[in-house]
Amino acid sequence: MSTGQYTPGPDRRPETEVSPAQAGAAEPPADRAATYGNAPSYSTGGPETAATGTARTPTGGVPERNVTRAGVIWAAVVAALVLLILLIIFILQNQELALVKFLGLEGSVPLGMALFIAAVTGGVLVAAAGGARILQLRRNAHRTKALQRR
Repeated sequence: MSTGQYTPGPDRRPETEVSPAQAGAAEPPADRAATYGNAPSYSTGGPETAATGTARTPTGGVPERNVTRAGVIWAAVVAALVLLILLIIFILQNQELALVKFLGLEGSVPLGMALFIAAVTGGVLVAAAGGARILQLRRNAHRTKALQRR
């Protein structure tokens, strides 16, 4: 900047004079690119950026990652597959026959399958109770909205 020429800062305020002692403290470290105001940094990045494949923010840090629906679904599918593999191992390791009696019916089933059937039945009952409660809450919310409109 030549002397006598006025250039406002990024927030449209005049830039303040900086003493030489303060100027040294305001310089970015050697491994970080210099940024000016709110302008984005277009540096090629250092070894950290190249190794991790992440872009730097204007302040030199790693940007915050956005959570997407696809990412959440992918994580849920991976977790479900891990649980399914563990369940298959459990069933295969518990192949001893167990005598099961229910309401006068009697039969022999592998222990792993009997426990799996019991767990699935319990899950269905919990899901049914939860679904009924959700429907009840939705009906009450609908009634409340209908009364507020009148």
